[in-house]
Amino acid sequence: MTSQGDETAQSTRMANIPYDQRAKITIERKGQTVLIGINRPYIDNRLDPDATESLARAYYNYDRDPSLRAAVLFGYGDRFSRGIDVDAYKAFAQSGKKMMDGPGFIDPLGRTKPALTKPLVVAVHGDTWNMAHELFLVADIRVASEDTEFGQDENTHGRFPGGGSTVRFPREAGWGNAMRFILTGDHWGAKEALRMGMVQEVPPDRDAALAKAVEIASKIAACGPLGIKTSLASSHMALDDSETALGKLDDQYRALYATWDFREGRDAEVEKRPPVYEGR
Repeated sequence: MTSQGDETAQSTRMANIPYDQRAKITIERKGQTVLIGINRPYIDNRLDPDATESLARAYYNYDRDPSLRAAVLFGYGDRFSRGIDVDAYKAFAQSGKKMMDGPGFIDPLGRTKPALTKPLVVAVHGDTWNMAHELFLVADIRVASEDTEFGQDENTHGRFPGGGSTVRFPREAGWGNAMRFILTGDHWGAKEALRMGMVQEVPPDRDAALAKAVEIASKIAACGPLGIKTSLASSHMALDDSETALGKLDDQYRALYATWDFREGRDAEVEKRPPVYEGR
């Protein structure tokens, strides 16, 4: 016979999503850890609304699977991700629909409740720009290969960092360090990220970064899960005063979509010319 507890565990078991060119987000279970992969290399691993919701569903399923104790987020191909699929998100915003509308999601950018209660380790490599950097900042432990190039350059395109870096970047790296890159749009590397305290390990390449992240996740999974969960909850209590700022990001980003400068930034990017902003 199957006990009620066993039935609950089976019903909340996170399913594998094998690698396939059509799978935007993959899931690979490895014992008590799970690897979550961003799989859109043909578009620089940029996330459209569907991929974002798939990632949010993966986080939710991981958080509620009692057999899993740690997760690793990584990207396929030559880069972790160049962030948001701007055109797809703009079309979605204009449709009037809402992202992650209903139960069964955990916002991978950590802007709304519910939040992850289990550890997340991230392994990045190559281009890790904008929304991708914000996914990176949500993780509890961060690994970046030596070739990683970080970017938070939305302001150069008439946008702003709407995924949480205006809150988390200054908190993690210090005000001056964060503003140095948010306000100029300059990119930075893994060694600079290590100097600012944003990265815990800098392996030589993508494979080594992913292996190190899996090693760390496996060590976490070997610890007492209740103690790990309590440690995270206690640590997050000190940071919860940032909830108000995070909760306003969607409205702020949506307002920018309607501006002339946003359209100019997008047009200039497509036409490969310097933008001319007018502040309207």
